[in-house]
Amino acid sequence: MNVNAIVTLRNAKIIQGTQVILDDVSLDIEKGEFVYLIGRTGSGKSSLLKTMYAALPLEEGVGHVAGFNLRKLGRKKIPLLRRKLGIVFQDFNLLTDRSVRANLRFVLKATGWRTKATMERRLQQVVDDVGLGDSLDKMPHTLSGGEQQRLVIARALLNQPEILLADEPTGNLDPDTSDEILQLLRNLAKERNTAVLFATHDYRIIEQFPARILRCHNGMIIDEGGVVVR
Repeated sequence: MNVNAIVTLRNAKIIQGTQVILDDVSLDIEKGEFVYLIGRTGSGKSSLLKTMYAALPLEEGVGHVAGFNLRKLGRKKIPLLRRKLGIVFQDFNLLTDRSVRANLRFVLKATGWRTKATMERRLQQVVDDVGLGDSLDKMPHTLSGGEQQRLVIARALLNQPEILLADEPTGNLDPDTSDEILQLLRNLAKERNTAVLFATHDYRIIEQFPARILRCHNGMIIDEGGVVVR
């Protein structure tokens, strides 16, 4: 087994309900690696991500994510796994009646942080990391779409995850803003050694910012390296 891998799947079968979505999946994602996950709608991208963060059980094959064995993951361990992951969706799912600070503090409290001074230091760190350092007292609706997605990424970074799972995080953003979010995630991978698995339909950003590609196709995962194949 690859000792540098944050994610390891071997002969894994990704199942939703009674339907096999992806079969015989074998892949590694290493610390600090940025990887694209591509494929048509319904090809299995979201199901693969859900398996990694234990929203779908892994019933066949081998699966390890951030040190957790997906085949032996009881319900009580799922929150522990998710604290080692950052999950970023296309929809922001922010608490619209609370400030940026309150949105972030809510997550810290829910994941066991108790000391106010420690929480304040951490939330200031993550907003600085994503370029929102002066926005702690703003309300989410006053932020642009790109700023809201930066806030979502800050929220995902609070517990210093080993990997970020990003499901179409730029799907609702204009091209320039999409590029900014992509560069932010690539910099996090490089500078913080945080692996990023970035699911996308946007081939423009893949061509502009090349990286390793995993493609969901015909019920399989194909590792295409850094070559864009349409």
